[in-house]
Amino acid sequence: MRIITLLFTAFLLNATHSFAQIKVTKIVAQNKDIYIENVIGYPITGIYNYVNQLEPVTLLNEDGTGTIQNEDLTKENIIWGIECSESGIPIFKEGFNSASYSFWYKKDENIKSKNEESDWTQTSFTIHYDKKKIFISGERVKEYIE
Repeated sequence: MRIITLLFTAFLLNATHSFAQIKVTKIVAQNKDIYIENVIGYPITGIYNYVNQLEPVTLLNEDGTGTIQNEDLTKENIIWGIECSESGIPIFKEGFNSASYSFWYKKDENIKSKNEESDWTQTSFTIHYDKKKIFISGERVKEYIE
């Protein structure tokens, strides 16, 4: 009987963890509080690069870290997120077969100071449903599968 209770408890804890809320981070940028998250319902993590080029690349990890490779091929570590509401709902503008989000990132010279205002940069992040492509700044692209 104890084994059944133990298995049920383990299952319950696992199910609770699986349905946990998305982590929302509060940052300060442009003299206001902004909330960011790393999950928006599309596979946004991965490698982004210019069309028909292997480098420079942008890598977005699931934990909100990553790297941006500059034109001179130097890599910089970043923390990143997609703008959302305080409750974690992504903020976007719906277009014709696309959606546009605000992508915020900060170069990782000092990652521990997440809310230093001057270090956060905003750029566009668009998802094109028909082409199954995601763009950062309209330049770096990743194809995705639903």
